[in-house]
This record gives sequence, C-alpha cells and structure tokens, in this order.
Amino acid sequence: MQARWSRLRKRIARHYILILMALPGLAYLVINNYLPMLGVTIAFREIDYSRKGLFNLLFRNEWIGFKNFEYLFRTNDAYVITRNTILYNGVFIVLNTVVAIAVAIVLNEIRNRIASRAYQTLILLPYLISMVIVGYLGLSLFNVENGFMNRIVLPMLGIDPISWYSEPAYWPYILTLVNLWKNIGYLCIIYLAAIIGINHEYYEAAVIDGASKWQQITRITVPLISPTIVVMVLLAIGRIFYSDFGLFYQVPLNSGALKSTTDVIDTYVYRGLMTLGDIGMSSAAGLYQSAVGFVLILLSNWLVRRRSREQALF
Repeated sequence: MQARWSRLRKRIARHYILILMALPGLAYLVINNYLPMLGVTIAFREIDYSRKGLFNLLFRNEWIGFKNFEYLFRTNDAYVITRNTILYNGVFIVLNTVVAIAVAIVLNEIRNRIASRAYQTLILLPYLISMVIVGYLGLSLFNVENGFMNRIVLPMLGIDPISWYSEPAYWPYILTLVNLWKNIGYLCIIYLAAIIGINHEYYEAAVIDGASKWQQITRITVPLISPTIVVMVLLAIGRIFYSDFGLFYQVPLNSGALKSTTDVIDTYVYRGLMTLGDIGMSSAAGLYQSAVGFVLILLSNWLVRRRSREQALF
C-alpha cells in the first residue's frame, strides 16, 4: 500500500503542470454537470414551496415515488408528444447527416481559398442566429395578411392565401426545412474537417485507375469519414427524446391550432410547468428523457461495436 502511494506521489510530481492545467476544466465539469445531478431527487418528491433552502428542497420534501411521472404517461397527449418527438428527431438525424455530408463534399471541391472560407461562413451563419429571430423570420414569411408567401409567392402560382398558423398539415415540412437550414452548417463544418484530413494520394490513385467522381465519394470519402459519421449519429440518437425547444415553440408561435403536429415533450412540459408551476413534474420529464437517451446510446453503441469495434464510442 505504501509503495502504491509512493508511485502515485511520483506521478503527481512528474505531471503536476498538466494536473494544474486540467483543474479548471475538471472544476467546471463537476460544478456544471455533476452537482446538478443532486436535483434528480426532485423528480420523486412533492415540492413544498414553504420550505426554504437548497437542502430542504432536495431532501426534506415528501417522497411520492413515481407520481410525478404520471403527468407524462396518464394523459391523452402522451402518445402524440412521444410520437412527434421521435419521428421529428429521426427525420432530422437522417436528413441532416445526408445533406451535411453532401454539402461538405461540395465545399471540399472549391479550390479558391477565399471563396471556400466565404461559403463556410455563410453556411454556418444560420446556426448562430437565435431561434427568437428565426421565429420572426418565419412570421415574415407565413403571416396571413402581409407574409411573403401569401402576398408574393402564392399569387404568382395562382393559389389562394393560406392561414399557415391554423393549418397543421404544412408544419412537419416547415419545421424540417427550418431545422435543416439552421443546423446544416455546424454538421457540415465537422464533416468538412474530416474530409480535409483524408490523404490526397487515395484520390490520385483512384483517378489513375479511372474511378469516377461518384466512385471516389462512395469508395473513399464516405468510408474514411465513417468514424466521424458514427460518432455524430450516436450523439444525436442519445438526444432523440430531446427537442429543439425554440424550433417547436418559437417558430410556430405557440399556436394552439398546430399542437397536433408541433407539440413535443419539451413544449408540453413547458406549458404544464407554466400552467401548474410543478417543478417535480418538470424534473421527472427531464429524468425520463435522460434515462431513455442513455439507454439508446448504450444500445446504438452496442450495435456499432458488433459491426466494428474501432468505430464504437466505448
């Protein structure tokens, strides 16, 4: 035991500079990611707001088991919000991945350095725009009286004006396009960085062998960036029960007529929290989403690991 402590002290003395450099990041990780996990107990308690103090909030309220989870599962809307959350995120994962890879490949073919940087900046710009602003941009497009679609586009096509914020059928397509427009730049930059790291000798050899551009993409580019694709998809699958709150709340402007196609778990819980003020129910929803996401990551990683151990996250 003493010899083990002696070796540990020697390692600390040898690498103390690196340890000191890591301390701020570790402190941030503990404070921001691990200490809030104590709040998991709120999901199983009935909150009494007369009790003051963090300790009382976390540990001195009445333990009620899984009653807070009943709000999610004992309502008529449970199926709708779960279905919307999974289907939207499933479409987002597939579509964003395919389009981001395609755009990254196109950007990689631009040889002018200034033009390439300009296109990368422009395509990343929507990702940096607040969803509140995106919501107002959507309003400028779909406003019934003065929107660009009803005043300019639809009259040109000979179509009568549409009350966009009262017609649920159009919003799965609108939300999908908005999500694609906003997030494609971030994913594209990641895949572009992976493509840039590919050795050009592979492409030179393929050209000598007479490979077409499509064959170069399918036989060289996509297989060599597949580890990056797998990691990004696994991370997205882990958050498949989470939704972009701004996308589903700000863009449809919280329209009640659109709830059948725009309501997801996050917006449903937010409305319940604003109506009932029930922190326990909100915590239960967050724990439910985290637990399901954790299980999905483990399952997805297990499937990837069976196919290729090197591409798995762990």
